[in-house]
Amino acid sequence: MDGEALLQVKNISKSFGGVKAVMDVNLSLFKGEILGIIGPNGSGKTTLVNLITGFVRPDSGEVLFKGKKITGIQPHKIANLGLTRTFQIMRPYHSLSAFKNLIVPLNSPRVRRSRGGRLGDRDAVAIDILEEIGFQRDAYVPYKTASSLPLGYLKRLELARCIAMGPEIIICDEIFSGLSMAEIATMVPVLEKLEMEGVTIMMIEHRLRELFRLVNRVIVMNFGEKLAEGIPEEVMKKQDVRKAYLGTEVDNVGG
Repeated sequence: MDGEALLQVKNISKSFGGVKAVMDVNLSLFKGEILGIIGPNGSGKTTLVNLITGFVRPDSGEVLFKGKKITGIQPHKIANLGLTRTFQIMRPYHSLSAFKNLIVPLNSPRVRRSRGGRLGDRDAVAIDILEEIGFQRDAYVPYKTASSLPLGYLKRLELARCIAMGPEIIICDEIFSGLSMAEIATMVPVLEKLEMEGVTIMMIEHRLRELFRLVNRVIVMNFGEKLAEGIPEEVMKKQDVRKAYLGTEVDNVGG
């Protein structure tokens, strides 16, 4: 792609004991695109995200965001730079209402800087964000405690907390996992809208059919290594990719 990469991962590696989780991976994420990261279970996708976002320190290699090295920086500081992520296992404040979960990111240094310290009614802003991604204000869903929300709303809440930061990049770690087709169908326009608004997105996902309708490129990982990269339809024709998937997900992708 043309232009300078917004995010660069250079020769990054990480082992846990004798297990090589990520091995010498390189990737670039360009402004305004949606990049998919796919691969079988245990291929190193989530470890890669943890390395990028500061939750795990690499054994070697580096991560650059907007040309500046962020390797070794604490996760909350990386988020305040504008690089946010969701989690496979949702991490809401369970005892707080959905909209109160957004008050923490809305009080972040990044938001205060962008708004000149003047955000107004943070509760109203939080509820507006939730409504934009599918929380029904009239049904009082934003006011329900996070512990009482079903999976579909918890996934949206994860994304909402990222959006509240006003990020440049959102990394979605299996945001479609566990959702019904109807729930995914309502989530896709939210991601498309973010892309149109200039947010760059990286998606780690097993739901390939739905993912391929969104992404510009995909990177395939297997056993911690980058196996292939390119346009989804071309990548999935590669014999080594089909072998990595044992024919299961590949046969179910469709056009």
